[in-house]
Amino acid sequence: MSVRKSEDKNIRKLCKIGKQSVGLTLPIEMLRELGWKSKQKVVVKRIHGGVEIKDWKK
Repeated sequence: MSVRKSEDKNIRKLCKIGKQSVGLTLPIEMLRELGWKSKQKVVVKRIHGGVEIKDWKK
């Protein structure tokens, strides 16, 4: 496996999951900075030109 260049680390592919869903992997460094864990709930919101992902608050 080759090592990515620093400018390419944030380029990700969308992966099909089942029939109607698509997944996206996030860089582990980003998750560690945010303190997010596996299976944590997040809120995904559509914004102009993209999406916004935030921690889910009860």
